[in-house]
Order: sequence, then C-alpha cells, then structure tokens
Amino acid sequence: MTDHQRRQLADYGRRLLADRLTTGTGGNLSIALRSEDMIAITPSGISYDEIKPEDISLLDFSGRHLEGCPPSSEWHLHLALYRSRPEINAVVHTHSRFATTFALLHEPLPACHYLIGVARAKEIRVAPYATFGTKKLARKTVAALGNHDRCILMANHGLLAVGEELMEAYNTALYIEEVAELYYRARCLGTPVLLSEAEMDEALIRFRSYGQKATMMAS
Repeated sequence: MTDHQRRQLADYGRRLLADRLTTGTGGNLSIALRSEDMIAITPSGISYDEIKPEDISLLDFSGRHLEGCPPSSEWHLHLALYRSRPEINAVVHTHSRFATTFALLHEPLPACHYLIGVARAKEIRVAPYATFGTKKLARKTVAALGNHDRCILMANHGLLAVGEELMEAYNTALYIEEVAELYYRARCLGTPVLLSEAEMDEALIRFRSYGQKATMMAS
C-alpha cells in the first residue's frame, strides 16, 4: 500500500512544477495512511523532478521517522492537520504565485468566481504568519483552517489545501490558484464584481453533487 502512495506523491510533486504551483523544492505534499498509523510525505531539499518513490518519507503519528529521506520541514503542520481533521487524508502546500501574492498582502480571496466553492467555502481566508517548519505555524494554520474549510492562504508564505484524497486536495490548490490569478488580473483592470451570499450558497450546493467529486471543475 505504501509503495502506491509513494509513487503517487512523486508523480504529484512533478505536477506541482508542471502546473507552476511552486519552484525548486518549495511546498510539500503528504498522504495519511490511517490504517497503518503513519503518513507519507515529500522529502526535504530534493527538487520534485528528482524525487524517486523510495525518497518519500514515512512518519508515524507521533512524528517518528520510519523510512525514506528526511521529511519536509513542514511535517509538524501535516501531522497537526491529520490529528485535528480525521476526515482528511491528503495535504497539499504550494507557493503558487498568485495565491501567495494575496497571502503577502494578508488579503483573503473573496467570492469573485464560483470556483471558490471547491474549497467548500465562500472565501479563502488567511492564516496568521509564523516561521516555517515550526509547531507555532502548525497551531496557527490548523486553528485558522477550522473544522470545515478545505483551503487557506498562509500569510507571507503560500497556500494550503486538504482533502479526502490527494487528487482532491491537489485540484483544490490548482483551482484556487486559478481564481487568485483571475482576481489579480481583474483588480489590475478595475473593481471585480463579487458573487452574493445567495449566489455562493447555490454554487456550494451544486459542488456537492457535481460530477464524481466536488473538486472537479464545473463547466
């Protein structure tokens, strides 16, 4: 079972680069293997285009390193998310350009496009800043994400998305980056017209039943 997750994380790491959601070694990905009481997480300091499945790090839920290369510096954050949200099994953290631009401004992404709904929220809020790789960052981000949202901006840092499986979390990160780019471009031209509460309520209902997964992009 862990071999499959390791290959999946290596593959999605390369997708991070191809989809311009990060550069170099920025960001991190993980999968919870709850039946085995462990997580698989991308390693620290290895470019995504060089990561092999055997490089993927395995940790138990106490944070003990079991196999693979040393884990991402954000392993505290990933473990804290899995402990606080038992329904999620994947975490995707990116340094994508447009989402991070608003994270630098400490500005939430408002309901400028219905695709905000992939995160099961009406806006993408901002978690307070803390130094990367610290337990303080983990505590602040987990508290800001809350019990229901699937995506948050991390102040002066990047974007975080969670899901029941890796594809779902990754798609959320990808689509929210698209929304961030659209919002940025619209702001350059004028003042974007935001969707109303009622319009977002309707969009959220539609996402619950759209296609195979709520994270699939509506046409």
